[in-house]
Amino acid sequence: MSDFLSAFVDDLPQLRSGLWVTLQATVLGALLALLLSFVLGLMSVSRLLVTRGASRVVVEFFRGTSLYIQLFWLYYAMPPLTGYELTPLLCGVVAFGLNYGAYGSEVVRGAISSVPRAQYEAAVALNMTPLYRMRKVIIPQAWVQMIPSFTNLLIQLLKCTPLLWLISAADLMTVIQQLRDRTGETLTAYLTLLVAYFVLAYVLTLLMNLLERSAKRRLGLPTGAGSLLRSRSATEAVASATGGAR
Repeated sequence: MSDFLSAFVDDLPQLRSGLWVTLQATVLGALLALLLSFVLGLMSVSRLLVTRGASRVVVEFFRGTSLYIQLFWLYYAMPPLTGYELTPLLCGVVAFGLNYGAYGSEVVRGAISSVPRAQYEAAVALNMTPLYRMRKVIIPQAWVQMIPSFTNLLIQLLKCTPLLWLISAADLMTVIQQLRDRTGETLTAYLTLLVAYFVLAYVLTLLMNLLERSAKRRLGLPTGAGSLLRSRSATEAVASATGGAR
């Protein structure tokens, strides 16, 4: 263990660099997934059959194929076919964004569908355009319901970032793996990874809880004194995303 700790201290610059790559993959992948979630989610509630069908095909494809295979396809199979080669980090961001964007689109679709019909009717009665109605009335109410499920997807995305090691990205997993190979300290190396990913996941959870409180406050909903630090059960997260039995 002393050998690992000594090597850990000596390699702090590489560890910081690996942590930065992990954070980049998580944040950029999450932003791309969020964008695709809304694009595909809004397409899935369109009145046009072609638009709904296109959304369904894309969502089912990326939900029905392995993230592992998608990552390898982008990194190894796409360059011979297209002539373009993506960096390992960019491959990770694109793969994470496409995969989790497909799952997130179902969160968006469910949350929008759960907004009471009376809200739509009131917006129509006020002569709002469809775009203005969606932006000012529907999305703000649906957004509060999306956040708990988006939090779960964000944590899952973070936990998938070690896959970047398989395509030679210099992320946190890669750096710790190199320390393990050099020192032979398997237990200490993987315990360090467990702690690091737990801390990152908990920080992201707190930030998402803060975002949820802010969204509720804008709608005049009760936030609860302990809501920032509380955790959610799987049942509660699903209920929040779907609006219960409404």
